[in-house]
Amino acid sequence: MKVDLLVKNAYVFNSYIKKFIKADVAVLGQKIFYIGNADSYNFYANEVVDADNKYMIPGLIDIHVHIESSMTTPYAFSHELIKNGVTTVVAEPHEIANIFGVEGIKAMIEIGKDCNLDIYYGIPSSVPSTSQKYETTGACIDVEDIEVLVHENNVICLGEVMNYYDVINSPDAKVNKILEYFRKNHPEMPIEGHCPVLKGMDLAKVVYNGIDSDHTHQTVEGLRERIMNGVFVEIQEKSMNQPVIDFLVQNKLYEHFCLVTDDVMADILIEEGHLNKLVKKAIKMGISPENAVYVSTFTPARRMGLKDRGSIAPGRLADFVLLEDIEDFKIVKVYKKGKKVYDRKERYTFTEKRKLFPDHFYRSIKLPNITADKFQIKAPIKRGNIKCRVIKVNDGSTFTEEKICEVNVKDGFLDWENSPHCIVAVFERYNNTGNFGIGLITGDIIKEGAVAATYAHDHHNLIVVGKTVKDAVKAANTIIESQGGYCAVQNGEILALVELPVAGILSEESLSSIGKKLSSLRSAMHRLGYRHYNSVMSLSTISLPVSPLLKITDKGLVNLNENRIVELFVEE
Repeated sequence: MKVDLLVKNAYVFNSYIKKFIKADVAVLGQKIFYIGNADSYNFYANEVVDADNKYMIPGLIDIHVHIESSMTTPYAFSHELIKNGVTTVVAEPHEIANIFGVEGIKAMIEIGKDCNLDIYYGIPSSVPSTSQKYETTGACIDVEDIEVLVHENNVICLGEVMNYYDVINSPDAKVNKILEYFRKNHPEMPIEGHCPVLKGMDLAKVVYNGIDSDHTHQTVEGLRERIMNGVFVEIQEKSMNQPVIDFLVQNKLYEHFCLVTDDVMADILIEEGHLNKLVKKAIKMGISPENAVYVSTFTPARRMGLKDRGSIAPGRLADFVLLEDIEDFKIVKVYKKGKKVYDRKERYTFTEKRKLFPDHFYRSIKLPNITADKFQIKAPIKRGNIKCRVIKVNDGSTFTEEKICEVNVKDGFLDWENSPHCIVAVFERYNNTGNFGIGLITGDIIKEGAVAATYAHDHHNLIVVGKTVKDAVKAANTIIESQGGYCAVQNGEILALVELPVAGILSEESLSSIGKKLSSLRSAMHRLGYRHYNSVMSLSTISLPVSPLLKITDKGLVNLNENRIVELFVEE
């Protein structure tokens, strides 16, 4: 019998019995046709590949990614993921949706159509992440937008519901109207969750409303409660500690979780890999290779209803990876729909494509240059000390604390330059309000110079952290003139600049190019005193009001626990 591709002498992973079986695999068209002894049926093929006893697994599937976190386009993202053995992702484009709404989402979908990587999409459900009361965005996603987007090609779920506070406490809030509409009109589609630290009645309310997954930071106790409540858990790297892994292994909970990456920046992706990195880590931490493959292929496919992939079986897409070593996960070749798309022995080059987005996406920072007076904070007293709320950043987490600290007042203004703290400000960039929020920040952050960015979750306004006014002004205006990105400054000199001119959050350069610039930025931030396991992400989430505890937006300081804007100065 004639087939298109015949892979001989492979150790093929069977997802249904979770074992590797020595076999041949025949591919007809874009799908697997037969697994077994090819000689028994006299197969002949257009192409024969001798796997030479290599391991053959399904292409990896990551069902919770944000392409924008790589700061590159779907086109460049696809190129890099394929070489890491990832053949399918479910992306949630709420970053660009906060800037350009439905138009931004459609642009991402359109650019992803011709990629080797299969990119499916979740509809952003929380744009803005909270509400316009707490942050200004360039666009909003409402119920009527959901109906428009659900009919787009490759849209398969409702993206992470981040505004869990309103889900629990505000029945008439927009997020609950979206959930009610989605459950009624598209009950077959999964609803993705974002449920940090929720437990007991709060967790029950979220699950009752149809939100039955969670990808946030897990503890053993939280993980147990989620799985007992029927929540599918998406384990990202920050949850991969030994107690969590041991709990999953000891209780054989492989049907109830998968591995996901969530946010991977370009430099980390280039240097360490993507989902393949987590599979290797899982194996080293005690999950068997068979189960590590299972929870990065079969269970994510089943969660998203992707019945045509996730296993090597007749009728399934011929998306597969050949591995030299299963323990170290050394990738030799990657096939997509029966065609070879990566071979480590062959040159793998990236060809840049420019101007993929509409013209106005490249002119999205609508801010005049920032002047020094914007960083002066007028106090309610002329001189002496005054108590202030200060954001405290801690290494090891993107959560922050609220600290009450005394700061000296000089001539009616906070003398923050001579305090242990830095200034932090967020400037509305969309020419909608002209708002800017200002406060103080301390902890594991810079001790000199300044950093600024328009990659500020999720509204992506301009955020500036500075130890001096001079450097804060320089960093802010460099970003404005670059139409977006990250900048680090010391003594008026630019130490590092990552230009992101597409919507202020993306570049059309290769991942490798952006990765090198991000690596330089991290080095510069560390030189300025930033002491955080992921300094770039830490900076970008200082302005995320849906994340605990005290954050800052263009509307001011936001306390998530109290769900309100709070004053910088603390009344006695």
